[in-house]
Order: sequence, then structure tokens, then C-alpha cells
Amino acid sequence: MLTEKVSLGSSNSPVEQFVLLAKSAKGAGACELIKQALEAQGVYVFGELLEMPHITELENTEHSKYLNLLKLFAYGTYREYLAQKADLPELTPVQQKKLKHLTLVTMATEKKCIPYTDLLLELDIKNVRDLEDLIIEAIYADIIHGKLDQKDSQLEVDFAIGRDIRFEDIGTIVDTLQQWCDSCETVLSCIETQINRANTDKSKSLKHKEVIEQEVANIKKTLKSQTQDVDEAMATDTQSGSSVQVDKTKKTVKGSRLRGSGSKFWQKS
Repeated sequence: MLTEKVSLGSSNSPVEQFVLLAKSAKGAGACELIKQALEAQGVYVFGELLEMPHITELENTEHSKYLNLLKLFAYGTYREYLAQKADLPELTPVQQKKLKHLTLVTMATEKKCIPYTDLLLELDIKNVRDLEDLIIEAIYADIIHGKLDQKDSQLEVDFAIGRDIRFEDIGTIVDTLQQWCDSCETVLSCIETQINRANTDKSKSLKHKEVIEQEVANIKKTLKSQTQDVDEAMATDTQSGSSVQVDKTKKTVKGSRLRGSGSKFWQKS
């Protein structure tokens, strides 16, 4: 019979050493091993232990209730334990708290916002203070992540660890995953359509931009040519006007000299 507590040491998987010990533990020793595994800190999955031959051999024996208890911790909830309590071993305080933590995990995988009323019922807790203490313990144990919304009296879940899976649930899981894959394919197809449409619009926009830039360049070229013609015309008119002015000036000067000369010629002595 196994009487010493199992030390988890530095094992990568918290349940690994229990699995190793289950290779040699039989009968009452296997029952003791199960009780220790259910109380062990950090052990929240039990599938590997359930697959061990000496554990499965407990079926239909005087120790079968411990095998059923192990299955309850692997797949069930605290409410289910209360319903089957007469046929199962009495839980220790540590086991009771762990099963409630696992019940929290199950509820967290079904809803992202869990009302306190549902939690109080499923966990068989009488007041909100004790409920919030249990939730905080589960968060510190790193089996769920979330926050307490005391205003709306609910638990908002961000993350929850996975639990063991019953063999009969595998078909449902496969169907769910297939639906998820189909949804991903639909979303991917929609995204590809949007990308193609965006690329087409971008191509049209670039061509339109090129046409506009070419038109602007042509207009600038035309305006530049017209400006040059106007400048040349203005330069020609300016040169012609200056020549006439000079001629007029010369004539005026010449006329003044003649009048001056005449005045001097007829002056009396």
C-alpha cells in the first residue's frame, strides 16, 4: 500500500510522477495514489493516469468508487459530485476545493461572462464573499484568467485551462473544429475577394492619376508656350515705341535750334 506522499519535484508535467508510480501500484495502493493525485497542487488533468492499466483494473472491484471519483475530477463538476455523493468517497477539504476550481474551468469554457447566481448554484456556495475568494484562488492558481465585475455581479473570463476529454466527446469536438475550419475558409475567401477588389481599385486609381498628371503637364506646356509668345510680342512693341520716341526727340531738338538761331539773327544792335 502506498503511504508516502508523492513529491512532484521538477517534473515537467505535474501528473507525470503519479503516472510512473501507477505502473506498480495496485488495489489499495492505486486508491491511495488516486487520493494523493486529487489533492496534489498543480494537478488538474488526469487523463494519463486514467489510462494506466492498474488504475483501469479498479473497475468492478471494491475500489471502483475511487476510479469513479478520478473520472469525476477528470470530466465532471461539483454539482455532479453532489448528485452522486452516496456512491463516491468523501472529499477532503483540499479535494473539495480543487473540484470546485475544476467546475469553474468547465463553466469558463462555456461562457465568457458567468453570473454570480449561476456560480453560487453550481458550486453550492451560500454567499458572494466566499465565491469571490474561491475565484481569486483559481486565478492565482493560473487555471483561469479574468476579473470580478462586482457591479454587474458576474465573472468575466479571459482564459481557462483545458480539461480532460471523454472519448465519446471526441466526435463533437471534431465537428466543432470542422465548423471552425469552414468558417476560417469563408473568412479567408472573403478577405481574398476584398484584396483583389482593392488591387483593382488601386490600379484604376494609378492609371487615372497618370492621365491627370499627363493632362497637367500638357496644360503647363501650352501655358508656357503661350507665355513665351506674349513676351516676344511685348518685346517687339517696346522696341518699336523707343525708336519713334528718339526720332521725335531729335526733331524737337532740331526745331529748337532753328528757332534759337532765327531769334539771334534778327536781334537789333
